Amino acid sequence: MAYEIPVTQARAELAELINRVVYGGERVVVTRHGKPLVALVSAADLERLESEKPGPVPAEEEQVISSVSSLGSVASASGERGRFGLTAEHHRPDRRD
Repeated sequence: MAYEIPVTQARAELAELINRVVYGGERVVVTRHGKPLVALVSAADLERLESEKPGPVPAEEEQVISSVSSLGSVASASGERGRFGLTAEHHRPDRRD
């Protein structure tokens, strides 16, 4: 099962979370208001997940995937973009600005 942590706490403990993922083999789901935002997995886990052929997903992974997938698209809070210094924005190909 993945370890869940609020984004405010994750920000303060990022180095520790990275160590838990890399050296402890844990998966961390960062949440905001109880909803999953992102998942931290090791580079080895990511490589394995990307190289796997579609097939049955272990129950533990299915729980993380369904939690993150159910979130869908989330709009940034007002002012968040400037606060975190974001300079790029993703637009879907069908959207024209």
